[in-house]
Amino acid sequence: MRYDIPEGLRWVERTEAGREWLAELPDRLAACVARWELTVGRPFDYAFASLALPATLPDGTRAVLKLQYPDDDSVHEPTALAQWAGRGAIRLLAHDPGRRALLVERCDPGTPLHALAADAALDVAVGLLPRLGVPAGAPFTPLAEEAAGWADRMPGNWRRANRPYERRLLDTALGLLAELAPSQGEQVLVNQDLHAGNILAAGREPWLVIDPKPLVGEREFAVVPLVRGAELGRSPAAVRHRLDRLSTELGLDRERVRGWAVGQTLAWSIGGDQVFGGQVDTVRWLLDET
Repeated sequence: MRYDIPEGLRWVERTEAGREWLAELPDRLAACVARWELTVGRPFDYAFASLALPATLPDGTRAVLKLQYPDDDSVHEPTALAQWAGRGAIRLLAHDPGRRALLVERCDPGTPLHALAADAALDVAVGLLPRLGVPAGAPFTPLAEEAAGWADRMPGNWRRANRPYERRLLDTALGLLAELAPSQGEQVLVNQDLHAGNILAAGREPWLVIDPKPLVGEREFAVVPLVRGAELGRSPAAVRHRLDRLSTELGLDRERVRGWAVGQTLAWSIGGDQVFGGQVDTVRWLLDET
């Protein structure tokens, strides 16, 4: 099948593995369309870690077909969606693990949460997050294991990127991860990519979560993507306001939320040869509270 690679996926062209995946996509797409008897539209431009297309089933059901880039973060996305079973998240309609293909519920109208004013968006998040934090275990990766990987990679990434931020940030983040990982509370399903662009307006429920990158860890970690994300305002005051509201209204330990936010945000501030300065700024704002 012919289609244009959406802008959000252009980054995969920079690696040999990415180019190989792109070369396989037309056959994978054709196989999924035939298997599920789909009519598909033009790929969504915003999709970053998958080829995602609007799809319609033979009975008229509106869906989204996702062909995932084969990264580790999203390998258990279908398992998380199945565990939530539509409670606060989109429903999984079908899954082809060999092709890393998912057929999922489509959100209509699909407006992202960040279209709301910041405090209204936080109201929605406060209502959603407790529903998503269900008890979980295998096969999801433990947060402690994921954090150990961040800590292992961060010093080398920092040196290879020519030390793009001050050493105190690195040392503090490593110290926080070492302290937080072994001292967690109840282990529940958490989503390390639950930013305000991954919560969409829908019809079955007012707002539904899409594109989870699931882990199993304590509830304090679950709010980190919303705290650090720029979608609801990028300033020291905005970041600290999100930290305060989410921690207080969800009954979370504010210092543990802040610590996890520092650790993961700095870990995600370098990707390949790219440094994400906004992430580094967020870490500074979280550490330098006045």
